[in-house]
Amino acid sequence: MPADPPAFNILAVVQKGRLQYEAVLLAASLRATNPGFAGRLYLAEPSGPLWQEDPRLDDAATRALLERLGATILPFENRVFGQSYPQGNKIEALAALPEAPFLFLDTDTLITGPLDALGLDFARPAASMRREDTWPSPEPYGPDHEAIWRSLYDRFGLDFAGSLDLSQPEGHWRRYLYFNAGWFFHESPRRFGQLFLDYAKTIRDDPPPELVCQSLDPWLDQVALPLVIHALGGSRPGPELDGLDGEVTCHWRLLPLLYARESDRVVQVLEQVAAEPAVKQVLKTYPPFRKLLYQGKGAEARALFDRAALPRREQAIRNGLKRAGLWAR
Repeated sequence: MPADPPAFNILAVVQKGRLQYEAVLLAASLRATNPGFAGRLYLAEPSGPLWQEDPRLDDAATRALLERLGATILPFENRVFGQSYPQGNKIEALAALPEAPFLFLDTDTLITGPLDALGLDFARPAASMRREDTWPSPEPYGPDHEAIWRSLYDRFGLDFAGSLDLSQPEGHWRRYLYFNAGWFFHESPRRFGQLFLDYAKTIRDDPPPELVCQSLDPWLDQVALPLVIHALGGSRPGPELDGLDGEVTCHWRLLPLLYARESDRVVQVLEQVAAEPAVKQVLKTYPPFRKLLYQGKGAEARALFDRAALPRREQAIRNGLKRAGLWAR
């Protein structure tokens, strides 16, 4: 008989503002779809002098609801990023996580199916492939995709050739290891987090010359992430992880986008958990959620698009929602 999969923790980041309401949906959907989850949901809460304004939860009702839903608020102090690069929270928070296998999820994620259906091999990390060609953006007469990525692998002494997807043509952005940082996992938050922090700081403070024309804001985490995964023996996710960004989790990004493009199952879970009285009481205080979830505008957004024939680019979906007055964030 195969061994039971190891228990693991889930980590997300929570702050005041939109993220605290997203965290309520994450926690409520985890409880609804995985009542026997053996790990813990940790919501990492940043703080410290690197913030111009205190980012911690400022609503007692939301904090109490998150704890009732089974989340553990995990305080940590930013020492590297903070206000200047809030995406760095997912990097620095890993140092505060108890040492056990972990799955990081962006806060704007719904759990829609059984987590034990995933083939998570924590010794071989991977991350989300739900991404577009957002980085790098080669200049016409400057270094191309290959030169830019090779310079990073060389900087950290990594095997560039071993990272390539040789089924993709030379120069095509998909040939190079590139992830969305909406989910990733590993057996050790300390090892993964320290490497992630070291690589991200080096790229920010001392980038290779090939990056001179490349923006790292907001892409720094997604530039460092494939290097970390490759260095730790991981790679692109295989079919055993199709449930992530599939039948088990949905990284929905913004509620208008969820209604426009996600599956009926995602909408069903969203509206089921949002209808719970304690959840509704908190979520309706946030105007975009009140508009989309409780005033019928989500259904209007959904009616604008055919999920079987969506525009190829997300920007086209955004533009359609804005024209209809249904954009909110």
